[in-house]
Amino acid sequence: MSKMNFNGKKETAEKNECQNNEEATNLQQEQENAAEECAQTDNVTEELDELKKKYNELNDSHLRLMAEFDNYRKRTLREKADLIKNGGEAALKNLLPVVDDFERALQNIRNSDDVEAVKEGVELIYSKFMAYLAQQGVKAIEAVGQPFDTEMFEAVATIPAPELGMKGKILDCVQTGYTLNDRVLRHAKVVVGE
Repeated sequence: MSKMNFNGKKETAEKNECQNNEEATNLQQEQENAAEECAQTDNVTEELDELKKKYNELNDSHLRLMAEFDNYRKRTLREKADLIKNGGEAALKNLLPVVDDFERALQNIRNSDDVEAVKEGVELIYSKFMAYLAQQGVKAIEAVGQPFDTEMFEAVATIPAPELGMKGKILDCVQTGYTLNDRVLRHAKVVVGE
């Protein structure tokens, strides 16, 4: 029994030593795991801090961009309003010489007995005014003899056509129509043959 007791104690001691070694190994592994977890936590914290920093930068950038866009929108609305308000300024300024010519013509009409000179002056003013309109892209619509087209003309009357070939064509123009850059500005009022 003493041999067995001795062997039993030896085995128990060996078991205890094995358990102690296992516990030490487990403790060492737990410490290594804890160190790894701590390192991972540090990495996650650093990553989180970097992401927060990037988020703040992007958010700040976004807010600045929104403010810049709002300022741009307000500025363009203001510019459009100014353009609408003063857009015709150049056109009106270029009409002033024609007005001056009309004023001179009116003065000459009152003081002049020569009807032919007055007539010639008014015709010059008219041609100057029509040249200005042509520069601006305004053109008179040729009507007489043209086939009737509702896109260009407005029929104010119909009369029997004097010839068979004039049926459906414009016989007379009551009011001249105009186009601005090939778009109808005012329809010509016409008499159409039926």
